[in-house]
Amino acid sequence: MIEGGDLQYLILGAEHMITGYDHLLFLFGVMFFLTSFSSILRFVTAFTIGHTITLISATYLGITTNYYFVDAIIALTVIYKGFENLNGFPKLFGTKSPNLVMMVLIFGLIHGFGLSTRLQQLPIREDSGLLMHILSFNVGVEFGQIAALAVMWVVLGFLRRTKFFNLASVYINVALMFAGFVLFIMQMHGVFHTTMAEDYPISRDDHIHAHLEMEASGGRQTRDQTSAVSAPVPSAETAQSA
Repeated sequence: MIEGGDLQYLILGAEHMITGYDHLLFLFGVMFFLTSFSSILRFVTAFTIGHTITLISATYLGITTNYYFVDAIIALTVIYKGFENLNGFPKLFGTKSPNLVMMVLIFGLIHGFGLSTRLQQLPIREDSGLLMHILSFNVGVEFGQIAALAVMWVVLGFLRRTKFFNLASVYINVALMFAGFVLFIMQMHGVFHTTMAEDYPISRDDHIHAHLEMEASGGRQTRDQTSAVSAPVPSAETAQSA
């Protein structure tokens, strides 16, 4: 992407949204009980405003943090939406749910910051085209979001016409909360490894093997042993050439 133009950033933004399962799960939760175009427009606009603000401003100003940590917070927004869809606040706390439009706006800010941390991993040229690259990426995100919402609208419309919708809505939103919880654990696992990289220098290829060895030794591996696990094994061709 060093030499990529605005079109490449636009395509990248669309791909990131379409493949961003945490963003899609949250949007699916937001869409779940919306039946009118005006209500969909209101909530999607709030979410779009939120993520546009932080995506553009944080990327342009170079404000970033551990992307695993931001994605862990995004996972919590998925759990929240599933919980809210199940009327969790009145059932568990005896109170009304917080204003949903405001919450979607706030969560949009968080999602936008998550998008920004990922975008800032790319070697974006800091020249006169920087702002246009960011804007193009954001426009691509919007295109991807529209495509995803269109599919969700069709799927949910079909589901609402079945006699099993009320029962299915409970199981689906419980599954939504569970998916958010799994994502949260996965992202916190990433936080653990990135913040303690010196103690746990595990490569991507040998990740699971290192964990298995640490479990087998009761977590008493030394740093040297862990490094040995993460070191790449030379191939037969490499050994012969040596």
